[in-house]
Amino acid sequence: MALPGFREILTTIKKGTDLSPVYILMGEETFYIDRLVEAFENHVIPESDRDFNQTVFYGNDSEIDFVVATAQQFPVMADRKLVILKEAQTMHQAKSQLDKFASYITRPNNTTILVIVYKGDVLSGTSKLIKAANASKAIIFKSEPVKDWQLATYIKDYCNSLGFSIEEKATAMLCDYIGGPLSKVFGEVNKLVMIKGGEKKITAADIENHIGISKDYNNFELIKAVSCKNFPQTMKILKYFEKNPKTNPTVVTNSMLFSFFQKVSIAHYLTDKSEKSMMEGVGARNSWQLKDIKEGLRFYNPRQSVNAIHYCRDFDTKSKGVESYQNEYDLLRELIFKIFTN
Repeated sequence: MALPGFREILTTIKKGTDLSPVYILMGEETFYIDRLVEAFENHVIPESDRDFNQTVFYGNDSEIDFVVATAQQFPVMADRKLVILKEAQTMHQAKSQLDKFASYITRPNNTTILVIVYKGDVLSGTSKLIKAANASKAIIFKSEPVKDWQLATYIKDYCNSLGFSIEEKATAMLCDYIGGPLSKVFGEVNKLVMIKGGEKKITAADIENHIGISKDYNNFELIKAVSCKNFPQTMKILKYFEKNPKTNPTVVTNSMLFSFFQKVSIAHYLTDKSEKSMMEGVGARNSWQLKDIKEGLRFYNPRQSVNAIHYCRDFDTKSKGVESYQNEYDLLRELIFKIFTN
């Protein structure tokens, strides 16, 4: 049976009907877990009843027996009560401790909503807790980490939920410069939304102006220059990077170069080089990103693109001080020279 998704659970919480007596929220991506917990706290119990009927425990200073005893109590002059165990993963021997909930979950108090929050991992399907949950009316929500190729879609969806649209280039810049987890990248989106006010479109210029990414000298412009072997422009950008190391760390630049040549190498061996097929094959997030990859196909043959990947790996090793004492920006210039002349 498919597990309910975030929106389905959120809708149920806000409606306040058909709630399960037990919810287990777990996983690596904390953004959606936090949103659901916030919804439970704000919508399940009326504010006037919360003093007696809403209890929050924290894993590092809670005993399971006491949490269960609280859940077994009936609400005070109300229809139901809410008991939340936050940060359950911080308990000593958390997974084995949480198995103590199994007997309660098999026969829960139907006037209590018990929410168990376990972040950073998922509980095994073979655990007593999850087995009991699967055999009962409990709801399990797994918040899986977002894959890199999925991030652009999540950003667009989040912007749409706020009544905003976002340019493709702006989306790509957020993906590559901010990345996951969602709480981090969505936090940046929230800042932009506040700054934009009545304007309902987030542009690449907004990212450049408000998130500290230079308009003319950033890794996107570097990839564009490298893709068509524009050596003078590439050196100009690297010189700017060296003068502004805090905003242009070489580890990020090397990572983007590695990713670019990895995609070019894959694209070389695709039998179908239509735009749709190439985007799926290389995991390009948008047509704007694909343009650089197509340029890379023109200027780098399969051998050269694979060699470039090896050079990026070599840079990574040397930049950590292994068999090299060179300045990291000297190493970066050496990397570009190798890529252009291999």
